[in-house]
Amino acid sequence: MPIFDAGSAALAWLGRQGTRALALLVFVGIALPPVASVLKHVFVEALLVLLTLAFLRVDPQTLLDQFRRPHLVVAASLWTLVAVPTLICGAAIASGIPEASDAIYLALVLQAVAPTIIGSPALAALMGLDAALSLATLIVTTAATPLTVPLLAALFAGPALDVSPFWLGIKLLAMLGGTALVAYAIRQAMGAAWVVRQSGPIDGLSVLALLVFAVGLMDGVGGHILARPMLVLGLTIFVYALTLVLIVLTCLIFRRAGRSPALALGLAVGSRNMGLMVAAAGGAVPELTWLYFAVAQFPIYTLPYLLRPVIHRWTGQAGLPAGDTGVRGAPDD
Repeated sequence: MPIFDAGSAALAWLGRQGTRALALLVFVGIALPPVASVLKHVFVEALLVLLTLAFLRVDPQTLLDQFRRPHLVVAASLWTLVAVPTLICGAAIASGIPEASDAIYLALVLQAVAPTIIGSPALAALMGLDAALSLATLIVTTAATPLTVPLLAALFAGPALDVSPFWLGIKLLAMLGGTALVAYAIRQAMGAAWVVRQSGPIDGLSVLALLVFAVGLMDGVGGHILARPMLVLGLTIFVYALTLVLIVLTCLIFRRAGRSPALALGLAVGSRNMGLMVAAAGGAVPELTWLYFAVAQFPIYTLPYLLRPVIHRWTGQAGLPAGDTGVRGAPDD
C-alpha cells in the first residue's frame, strides 16, 4: 500500500539519522516545556517500547556468537556492575555529598548501580568500534541487574530510596523479562526475515519512542535553567566530567584488549541507564534527583556526536558517512 510504504520509508529515514538525531532530541524538551510536561507521564511506557524494540533487533544466534571471549566479558561486566558503583558511591561518601544533599546522592547511587544503556552496541558500531563486545557485556549486565541493583541500592542508598530493594528487583525483572518475551513472541510470529526487512522502520519507531522518553525527561529543566542557572550549569559540568572520567578510566583498564574494544567498553560504562532505575522506582524520586537525572542525559545524547572525530582519528578509521549509524537501533536511557 502506498501509504504504508511512505510511512515505512519515513520511519527508515528517521532511523538513519544517527547521532545527529540523538544530539538534538535532548534539547527538544527544553525548548517545548508544555510538550515535555505531557510526555513526562508516559516516559515509563516509552522506555518499555524502547526495550522491546531493542530486544527485537537482536538476532538470537548472534547473541551466542558474542561470547567467544568470556573472560573479557566477565571482567567488563564486573567492572560495570560492581567496581564502578563502588568507586562512584565511595567517592561521593568521602566527599560528603550525602550530608550536603540527599537528593544528589540518591541520583548518584541510581546512576552508579544502573547497567549500560540498551543502545550501547549500536553506539559502538556507530563509532566503528567493537560492537560485539559491547553487546555481550550489555546482555550480561542487563541479566544481572535484577540481582545486583537491589543489593547495591540497599548498601549505598538505604532508606533514601522509597522503593524496597526487593520490589525494585522484581520490577526490573518484570520490565526486562516482559519486554524480552514480547520481542521474542513478535519474532516468532513474524519470522526473522520480516524483522530484517523491517529493520529501518523499527529503528524509526525506536527514535520516536526515544523522542517521547527524552522530551519527557526534560520537564521542568527549562524553568530550572532560568531560575537556578548556576545549579544547572554545575550539574551539567559535573555529569560531563563524570562521564568522561568513566570513559577514560575504562579505556585505561582494558587497554590491553585493544583500542576498539577498550573504547567500546568506555562508551558503554560512561552511559548508565538511569531511566531504567527511575522507571523501576515508579518515578518516585525527589525533584532535585529528577533534575540531575535529566541533566545526566546531556552527555549520553551528545558525546557520541562530539567524540566521533576524536575516536576515528585515534583508532585510525576513516569513519562512517554522516548520518549512517552502522548498526540500526537507537540507544535509550
